[in-house]
Amino acid sequence: MAKTKSEKSKASRPSQTRTSGGKATPGVVAAPMIDIGLKDAERRKIAEGLAQFLSDSFTLYLKTHNFHWNVTGPMFNSLHVMFEGQYTEQWQALDEIAERIRALGYNAPGSYAEFTRLSTIAEEPGLTDAPDWREMVRQLTVGNEAVCRTARGVLATADKAGDDPSVDLLTQRLQVHEKNAWMLRSLLQ
Repeated sequence: MAKTKSEKSKASRPSQTRTSGGKATPGVVAAPMIDIGLKDAERRKIAEGLAQFLSDSFTLYLKTHNFHWNVTGPMFNSLHVMFEGQYTEQWQALDEIAERIRALGYNAPGSYAEFTRLSTIAEEPGLTDAPDWREMVRQLTVGNEAVCRTARGVLATADKAGDDPSVDLLTQRLQVHEKNAWMLRSLLQ
């Protein structure tokens, strides 16, 4: 007896099941394994580096926003506007970084506790004791440079693995953070 087109199609692909809590669910097609041309170990190492990069970026974003709210003194208006431009741009970038981690098959950190644990940038209190504008500018200069150092480390890993999308993302972020560090440093010279 001849097989129908539907039966031929089913016969040519392997039977798959989706697991739920460790149990197979017959008849439910499982998501395919990630096969984007990077080895699992490479994807994991890049995702771990991007998680630290995301954490540094989020901590810098939060610090920049904090300083935008709490800056005072003769430079108030200029810095209030500058900080707003920087934190707005940083906020948009956080999503791109997190989505790249997801595209590599890993979860992105998403809690304050995770960001604090992974970040190389110290938090700054806003409610109890805000520094003067010069110290804010100094800390943001140092913070942007810390993000650059983290980006360069991940970029080297991604480049070695041939992960061009991560390399491109990190290169773009380096350009932004190096420029921010330069502009902030110039205010103190």
